[in-house]
Parts: sequence; C-alpha cells; structure tokens
Amino acid sequence: MKENDTIIRPETRDDHRKTENLTREAFWNVYRPGCGEHYVLHCLREDPAFVPELDLVMERDGELIGQVIYLRAEIACDDGRKLPVMTFGPIGIAPQYQHRGYGKRLLDFSLARAKALGAGALVITGDPAFYGKSGFVPAKTRGIRYADDPEADYFLLRELIPGFLDGVSGTYRDPEGYFACERDPEGFAAFEAAFPPKEKRKLPGQLF
Repeated sequence: MKENDTIIRPETRDDHRKTENLTREAFWNVYRPGCGEHYVLHCLREDPAFVPELDLVMERDGELIGQVIYLRAEIACDDGRKLPVMTFGPIGIAPQYQHRGYGKRLLDFSLARAKALGAGALVITGDPAFYGKSGFVPAKTRGIRYADDPEADYFLLRELIPGFLDGVSGTYRDPEGYFACERDPEGFAAFEAAFPPKEKRKLPGQLF
C-alpha cells in the first residue's frame, strides 16, 4: 500500500448513499446478524452533537473505500463538572480493503484533525489491538468509567492535549444518537428495506 494511493476529504451530500452502503457492507454480520451502523450514520448527520468538520471519507483511485464520523460528547466528572470530549464512529473500510492499513490511516488523519479543532481527548468502544496502534489505552486506567460496563477493557481513550485528563475521574455514556435503531425500529426497518437484500447470519464472535 503506497502512502499516496488515497485521498481523505470531507463527505458531501452526494456521497451519502454510497457511504451508507459502504458502512452496511463493512459491518454486515460483524457484531450481530445484519447491522444497524448504516442507519446510525444516516441519523447522526442531523444530530446536534455531529461535528461536520470530522465527517470524512477516503477514496482510492476515485472509489470511495472508507468513512468516519465524529460526535461531541462529555465525561460526567466525579466532582460534578461536565468535561467535553469527542467520540467517533462508525468508522468503516470497504471489505475488500480491510486489513491493509487503510483504517489506521483514516483514523490517524482524523485524530490529527480532531486535535487541530481543539479536542482534548477522544473516547471509543472498540478493539484494543486496533486502536492501541494509534495510542488508545483502556479508559479505566485513567479513571474514566464506561457507564454500561465500568471494568470494560474495550472502552478506550486517547488524550490529545497533554494533561487534559490530569486529576479527572468520572463516567462516560454514549451519545443518544448511537441508539437510533432502538429508538426508531420502524424507521430503521424502512431505511434497511431500501437496500438490496442480504442474508443475516449468526456467526461466532458476534457480540449480540
């Protein structure tokens, strides 16, 4: 993979359907039979927490092969403060380009952009082996708990501004936008029906 074989640029309205389809392909049967990440992506663009400057796509030879989207979030600190942070996802790479370094390249580019926008820290639920390569560590080691699973090793953070989390302890909850499928199952079903049919399969390693 050459360093100059891709471009990363802002998503445009004309990209929306292609990006949603890419996300559907990237996550289908990964965490559950079928997936809902493409509907979450669809809804997050209208979410108050959406960060338009960090709605990015990756192209290779004119083909859209990756996407990432960011949201503003917060840590409820034990001392009563609300500390602003950011989170991201879905971040997806087209199946035929996975495990070739494109995901890390897109992630690292977006991390630098988030830092330039003033984000002090990022939090994410995900694979420690993948995100650890980009400097993420289990959040519990820094005193930050995941509300749904306080001892989770998969709840990760990365400090972007040195010292931003010094002396901070608290709890993080996912933004409400990530629960679009659960909040509006009829809307999700109607959205999914507009895509080509795919087989939902229960596979080893799925979380749900």
